[in-house]
Amino acid sequence: MQLLIIGALEGQVGAASQIAMARGAKVSHVDSVPAGLEVLRSGQGADLVMIDAKSDVKLLVDSLLSERIHVPVVACGVAADTGAAVRAIRSGAKEYIPLPPDAELIAAVIAAVTEESHSIIFRDPVMGNVLRMAEQVAPSDASIMISGESGTGKELMARFVHRKSRRAGKRFVAVNCAAIPENLLESELFGHEKGAFTGAVARRLGKFEEATGGTLLLDEISEMDPRLQAKLLRALQEREIDRVGGNAPVKVDVRIIATTNRNLEDEVRKGTFREDLFFRLNVVNLRLPSLRERPLDIEALAGHFIKKYSELNGLPERPLSDAARRMLIGHIWRGNVRELENTMHRAILLASGKEIGPEAIMLSNSPTSSDPGSSLAATAAVAAQAAIQGSTQALVGRTMADVERDLIIDTLQHCLGNRTHAANILGISIRTLRNKLRQYLDEGFAVPPPGDAERTAF
Repeated sequence: MQLLIIGALEGQVGAASQIAMARGAKVSHVDSVPAGLEVLRSGQGADLVMIDAKSDVKLLVDSLLSERIHVPVVACGVAADTGAAVRAIRSGAKEYIPLPPDAELIAAVIAAVTEESHSIIFRDPVMGNVLRMAEQVAPSDASIMISGESGTGKELMARFVHRKSRRAGKRFVAVNCAAIPENLLESELFGHEKGAFTGAVARRLGKFEEATGGTLLLDEISEMDPRLQAKLLRALQEREIDRVGGNAPVKVDVRIIATTNRNLEDEVRKGTFREDLFFRLNVVNLRLPSLRERPLDIEALAGHFIKKYSELNGLPERPLSDAARRMLIGHIWRGNVRELENTMHRAILLASGKEIGPEAIMLSNSPTSSDPGSSLAATAAVAAQAAIQGSTQALVGRTMADVERDLIIDTLQHCLGNRTHAANILGISIRTLRNKLRQYLDEGFAVPPPGDAERTAF
C-alpha cells in the first residue's frame, strides 16, 4: 500500500508514519497541500492520504474532487482537540486518527479505508483449478481477461495475478470503467495537459503512466464506449498513449488485466464491443465460478467472515449451527461472495446464544417451490452435503442419466433458458448442451425455451 503523508513530519505524526511502514505501507511525505497535489498529479499515486489536521484539509479534499483524483483522505491530530476532528470530518476526511498514534487503530483504519484484505479463501477444487491456472500464467506479460458474475471476486483474482507476476514490486492500479462518466474516462486513463478542458488546472498523468512497470486493471471493460475502445486498442498495440490536449505520444509499459460480468463474445456480435480489442485482451481467460458452482467454499467463506466481523464488532466468535449451515448451502447466492459476506455480517449482529442459528440468517430472495432456481439450489445442497460427508446416499436409487438430465434442465431453468450461461455453469460446451437438450426433447421431456434477456439471467 502506498501512503502519502501531508504536513509537518515531526513527533507524533512521524510516529504514525513509522507504524504504517511497519504494517507494510510504502510512505512518502510532503510539507503542504499543493505539494501533495503535485505528487498525485505526477502519477506517483497513493492508495491513502494522511493529512495533519493543522493543514488545510478542505483545500485538499475540494481539489481532489474538482480534479477527479480518487483517493481516500484521513486526518490525524491531537486526541484532545475535538474541534479539529469535527472540522476534518466536515471537510471531507473519511476518518480522524487521534495522536499519539495507536498501532492497532492505524492498522484498522488502513485496512478499512483501503480494503487491503486480498486473500482468496477457497476449499472447492473448482476454485482451486482457476487459481492454479492464474498462478501459471501470472509470470508472463500476456493480457488477461477475468470473467464472472458480480460478486465472484474478479478484482481479488487480478491482485492475485499481480502478486504472482514479475511486476509485483511495482504498482497495481485499478480503474472502474463503469463508475467514471464516458467524457472523463479518457482523461482518467491517459491523463491530460494543463488547459486541455475546463477544470484541467495542471498537467495530470493518467492511470497508464501511473501504473507503468506494473499492472493496470480495467474493471468492467464491457462498459467502455466504443470510441474509447479504439484509443485503448492503439495504446495496447503501440505501447504508447496520447494525453488529452497533448502533442506527442508517451511510451508506457503496463500489463493489462480486464474484468467483465458480461459475455463479451455476445457483445462483439451485437457491435457494442470491438472484436480486435476483445482478442487483444483475451489472450488468457480466467472464468471465476459463481458461488453456486463452488458449494464447498460456502462454509469456508462463512467461517472467514464470522471471524472477520466478530473481531470488527468486538463480539464473541460463534460457530454456525447445523441448521444455519444447511440454509447457507441451500441458498442460490445470486450476489455470490459479496452477498454471503453481507449475510454473515448481519448474522454476527443478530445472533444470540452460543451458536449462529437459522433465526440470524436473513437471506434475500430465498427460494420457494415455485422459484425456478429452487431445484438447482436443492441439487447443489445435496451434492455439497454428500461431498462434505464423503457419501452419495442422497443419490442412491437414481441412474446417472436421470441425475444428469435433472441437473441440466434445472440449471437451464435457473438461467431463464439462456444456453450460454447454463453451459458455463455446467462446465460443458454449448454444442454438448444442445445435443443433450435435443435428446431430452426426443424422449418427451419438457425443456425450457431459449431465453432472450441475457442480463436478467442472474
